[in-house]
Amino acid sequence: MNPLSREDFKLKDTKPQLGERWPHGVVRGSGWIGSERAASTYDLVEQMFYLYVRVVKAKDLPPSPVTGSCDPYAQVKLGNYKGKTRHYEKKTNPEFNQVFAFSKDKIQSSVLEVYVKDREMVGRDDYIGKVTFDMHEVPTRVPPDSPLAPQWYRLEHRHGDRKVKGQIMLAVWVGTQADEAFPEAWHTDAASVDGEGVYSIRSKVYVSPKLWYLRVNVIEAQDLESLDKNQLPQAFVKAHVGNQVLKTKLCPTKTTNPTWNEDLLFVVAEPFEEHLEITVENKATSAKHETMGKKILQLTDFERRLDHRPVHSKWYNLERFGFGVLEGDKRHERKFSTRIHLRVCLEGAYHVLDESTLYISDVRPTARQLWKQPIGILEVGILSAQGLSPMKSKDGKTTTDAYCVAKYGQKWVRTRTIMESSNPKWNEQYTWEVYDPCTVITLGVFDNCHLGGSEKPLSGGGAKNDSRIGKVRIRLSTLETDKIYTHSYPLLVLGSSEVKKMGELQLAFRFTCLSLAHMIYLYAHPLLPKMHYLHPFTVNQLDSLRYQAMRIVGVRLGRAEPPLRSEVVEYMLDVDSHMWSMRKSKANFFRIVSLFSGAIAMSKWLGDVRYWKNPVTTILVHVLYFILICYPELILPTIFLYMFLIGIWNYRFRQRHPPHMDTKLSWAEVVNRDELDEEFDTFPTSKAQDVVRMRYDRLRSLAGRIQTVIGDMATQGERLLALLSWRDPRATALFVVFCLIAAVGLYVTPFRIIAMVAGLFLLRHPRFRSKLPSVPINFFRRLPSRADGML
Repeated sequence: MNPLSREDFKLKDTKPQLGERWPHGVVRGSGWIGSERAASTYDLVEQMFYLYVRVVKAKDLPPSPVTGSCDPYAQVKLGNYKGKTRHYEKKTNPEFNQVFAFSKDKIQSSVLEVYVKDREMVGRDDYIGKVTFDMHEVPTRVPPDSPLAPQWYRLEHRHGDRKVKGQIMLAVWVGTQADEAFPEAWHTDAASVDGEGVYSIRSKVYVSPKLWYLRVNVIEAQDLESLDKNQLPQAFVKAHVGNQVLKTKLCPTKTTNPTWNEDLLFVVAEPFEEHLEITVENKATSAKHETMGKKILQLTDFERRLDHRPVHSKWYNLERFGFGVLEGDKRHERKFSTRIHLRVCLEGAYHVLDESTLYISDVRPTARQLWKQPIGILEVGILSAQGLSPMKSKDGKTTTDAYCVAKYGQKWVRTRTIMESSNPKWNEQYTWEVYDPCTVITLGVFDNCHLGGSEKPLSGGGAKNDSRIGKVRIRLSTLETDKIYTHSYPLLVLGSSEVKKMGELQLAFRFTCLSLAHMIYLYAHPLLPKMHYLHPFTVNQLDSLRYQAMRIVGVRLGRAEPPLRSEVVEYMLDVDSHMWSMRKSKANFFRIVSLFSGAIAMSKWLGDVRYWKNPVTTILVHVLYFILICYPELILPTIFLYMFLIGIWNYRFRQRHPPHMDTKLSWAEVVNRDELDEEFDTFPTSKAQDVVRMRYDRLRSLAGRIQTVIGDMATQGERLLALLSWRDPRATALFVVFCLIAAVGLYVTPFRIIAMVAGLFLLRHPRFRSKLPSVPINFFRRLPSRADGML
C-alpha cells in the first residue's frame, strides 16, 4: 500500500460554513432579511434554503361536465420540478395537508405555480384552476417564529385572465432545514421516487424499545406424574419467551418432587407482546421427552425489581393434557394437583446490553426512577459525504442513494436519502442528552435499496438489503467541552479481499457540559449499574442476552415507518464482533507488544547509563540513587512528582481530534487474502469434510475467546498509558492533580506510617470490604483505550 493511499485513511480537518446566515444585500421587502442573524439552533450545519409550499385543502371545486364528479389533486410546479398530492375520488372539498420543499440552489424560475386538476382514468387530466406566486414576494420565516398561517386563494384560469370557481388554501414561505415542516416534506432531491418508496427516504428519529431482563428462578415442583405409572419421573423445566428457549438441568434423581433452584434469564421489551410458557418434561428415554404439565404466564403480572432484594416466590398449578380411556376419545384436560414453585421478576436495576461494552453508548438501568440527571449535551451536525463509491446499478448506470444513521443511547436518527449522488449534502443536526462521558456515538452511512425501482446491488447479492458504506465511532470522553469539532472521516469497509475506502463523511459536533462536578463524580463510580457487580452474569449469559437484545431491537425498529432495517441495526450494534478472525488476533497481539516498547526503551536507557554512554547522565543517576538510598521516604514522592511532570509535559502533545479507525492498528493493511477468506467464511464453516469442519469450528470458537482475552489485556495496558496522555482530558487532569497532592502528602508524612496504613488497609477484614469496585478501579475502567480505533 503506497503512502498516498494510507493518508486517505486518516481523519482530515475541515472548515465548513456553519451556522445560520441569512442572505443580505437584497432590498427589504423582497422576501429576504437584509442582515446576518446570529443562530441559536442549527449552528453545527451549513444552512440550506428551501421554498416551502404547504397545500392544506380546497373547497367548492366544480365537478367535471362529463362525469358529473370531481377527483381532485394539486400539483406544485417550480421550473422543471413538479410535485403532486394524492388524489381524492368524488370530493369537491378535499383536504391534502402536504408540504413541498424546493431547494433554493435548484430554483430555475421566478414564478411558483400551484395547479388544481381533476384526475381522469382515460386521457389527460382536466384543468380546474391555478394560483401563481412571484418568488420575489415570498416571505421568509425565521425560527423561532410561529408557522406561517395558510390563506385561501381564488383559482385562476389557465391563462390568468379571469377567476374560476373554487378556492385553495396555501402557505408559501422561504425557510431552512431547521423548519419543522422539513422532515415530512416532499423534496426535489427525491422527485423521481413515488409510491411506498417515498416513506423510506425521509429523515426520522427512532427510539429503541425499553428492554428488561426477565429472571425466572425455577425452585421445585410437587406431585409430578409420569405417563408410565410404574416409573418415577426424571424431570427438567423448559421455559419459552417468544423465540427464546431455556432449560434447567435434569434433576439428578427420579422423584415426584424434584428440586432445581436455577435461574433462567430472558430479554423482553415493552410493550410486552410475548408471554412466559413453563413446561415440565420427563426424560423417559435418551431420545424421548414427555410433557407432564405446562403453565402460561403474562409478563405484566410479574414484579419489577429495582434492587438486589429477593422477590416473593409463588406456586403455580400446572395444566396437563392426556388421552381418554377409549382410543377414539378426543384430547381433554385432566385436573390434578401438580404444581411448580417459581420466583419470577423483571430486573429494572440492570442495564440491558444490546451493544459491546467497548463501544457502549448508554449505561443507564432499565427503571427510569433510577436514572440520574444528565451531565451534558451532545450536538451532532451531519453535514455531507464526499466521493461515495457506487453501490448499485439503475437503468444501466451505477449510482448511490445514501443516508446516514446515528445511534447514541436509546435514540436513533436517520437522515433523508439523497438520490443518485456520490456527494450528498444532508446538513441535519441532532441533539442527545449525555448521562456518562465515557460513552461512544456510532454513525453509519448506507445505500437505500428500498426505493421501489429496478435497482440491482453491484455486490451481486440476491437479497435486497441496504448496503453498508462505512461507520464512524466517536468517544465523548476524548472531546473537550464546548469545542466545535469539524472533521472529515474516511468510511472504511473491510471486504473479503482488502480494506476499502468507500468515501468520506463530514461531521461537526460539540459536547457541552452541564455539570462539571457531576462529571468528575462519575469517574470514581462503576460504569454499569451496581447490580452488574453485586449479582453479575456469566460470560455465556451476557453473549446470549446481548444477541437476544439486539434481535429484539432490530425487530421493533423494523416495524417503524419508515423501517430501520435489521441489516442496519446489526451493523450499528456490531453483531459479529465476537467472531474469530486471524487479523483481529494479530492486531491485538501487536497492541500488547507495543505496550512493552516503553519498558524496552527504559532497559536500553539503563544499559546506556551502566556503560557510561553519556557521563553526565550517569553521574546524575548516581547522585539520585545515593539520595534515595539515604532518604528512602523520598522514593514515592519522587515517583509521583515525576509522573506529574510527565503528564504536564505530554499535554502539549495531546491529540487534537478524537481517534478514528486505524487501518494499521487493525492489521488491515498487510493481511493476506487467505486470512480474509477465513474471516469472512460462514459459521459453521463451508469448507469440505465433516470432521475437518467440526474441528475447525471448535478451534475458531476457542480462538475467539482467546482473542477477547488478549484484547482485554491490551485494553488494560492502553488505559494505563492513557493516564498521562491526555486522551481523556478530564481523567488526565484529575490524575495529574492527584499526583501533585500525593507527592506533597507523601513528602510531609513519614514513610513508616504510610506503609503501616497501606498494609492494614490491604489486610482489612472482609466485613469492611464492599462488593463494589474501589474508586481507583472505577476510575481506571473509565479510561479510553485504542480499541476505539479498531476496525
